[in-house]
Amino acid sequence: MTIDTARPAPPESIAPVPAHRRALSALDVAVLWNDLSLGLLVLVTGGFLAPLGLARAAAAIVVGTLIGCLPLAAAALAGAREAVPSMVLFRPVLGRIGSVIPSVLNVAQLLGWTAVEFWAMGRLANALSIDLLGIDAFAWWLALVAAGCTALAIGGPVLVVERFLERFGTWIVLASGVALTVQLLSSGRSTELGAGPGTATLPFWLAVDLVIVMPVSWLPLVADSTRFARRDEGVFGATFAGYAVGNVWFYLLGVALVLQGARADIAGIGTSILGLAGGTILVLGLLVGEAPNAFANVYSAAVSTLNVAPRASAAWLSAAVGLIAFLVALTFTMERYEVFLFLIGSVFVPLAAILLADYFVLARGRYGSDRVFGAATAGIRWRALVPWVAGFVLYHWSVPTGPAGWTHAVETAFTSIGLPFPLLGSRLGASLPSFALAFTLALVVLRTKVRD
Repeated sequence: MTIDTARPAPPESIAPVPAHRRALSALDVAVLWNDLSLGLLVLVTGGFLAPLGLARAAAAIVVGTLIGCLPLAAAALAGAREAVPSMVLFRPVLGRIGSVIPSVLNVAQLLGWTAVEFWAMGRLANALSIDLLGIDAFAWWLALVAAGCTALAIGGPVLVVERFLERFGTWIVLASGVALTVQLLSSGRSTELGAGPGTATLPFWLAVDLVIVMPVSWLPLVADSTRFARRDEGVFGATFAGYAVGNVWFYLLGVALVLQGARADIAGIGTSILGLAGGTILVLGLLVGEAPNAFANVYSAAVSTLNVAPRASAAWLSAAVGLIAFLVALTFTMERYEVFLFLIGSVFVPLAAILLADYFVLARGRYGSDRVFGAATAGIRWRALVPWVAGFVLYHWSVPTGPAGWTHAVETAFTSIGLPFPLLGSRLGASLPSFALAFTLALVVLRTKVRD
């Protein structure tokens, strides 16, 4: 390979991680991504699938998990090979300036996720405080949660995996999940889990979309941790298996909680768990298990910002993200949570498609430092925006989401030109058509040797 000696070295914050700092084994990667799949918000999202009934919900969960974890694991492998953060991986496909677009969008979604995580943990901790101590102090618990998770983000993924998760964090959340499973099955209401097929108000493939969005929402940040893997062998399987097992498990627990009478929101889920035998211990364990999810969101929001401002301080960026998310969480409500999930899918499903098409097919699974940081990627690769926008539009044609009035505006736009609406949502969902279109178009438009 010819090395461009005139090209200045990239800033350390986004440069390929040197070998001596790549400390994570495949097992470490599996532990991290298994823990990130076990969370309170996964339980809540699983509860949205309860109208399908247990059998059809379980099928949607398995199908959605398998589909969603494939691109997640593929991006994890790319991160391990290139040893750079996720948003830097988008430089060859979108251009250096073009990669600012997903960086900004990713920071926005991560601020949203961080606020939701802080809010959920603060609400659950406050419910526990009221139950045990009779003290209602949500704002104080929220501040404590935000400070703790931000401190983990400043510590970084190697510290979190080796000193927090592997020593006690993962074991606590696994034990809590097992205990919650046993309690649900032995609560005397387990027969309710198989009672009837559900109300079927949610189409099967839209339920699959609600499962796919969880692993896909992690795709824009998965390489932020796997760049620290010692080698790329085993990273794909470790990420896929680690996340898939936990995702299926906790989605099913969320369905079971709602089928047994819990409301599909954080207050309903928390109250239902507290009502079980040993519920206090279970809630404490779930709070410990949720901390790495919030850590990952804070940490990767800072790392994504470094792709735009590489000489900024990662520690100060993490502190700023934590503070902003804390302020947002003070006024957050769960009313638009499901819409938030679909909106994330509409942006990041087609974005994943163009990255995987460019990296694994056109670049044959290797970029190299010159292609990531060289002068050829300095601007915007306009052609790459075509499949991304096309996939986004098709997603919204199938499942329109967004601010109030957006659904009506999308429907009006399509029906005014004689196109059926929604086109695919109830039959194929939105994720598969969006991904397929963006992937295919990316292979066509990015293969051509036209100067951008």
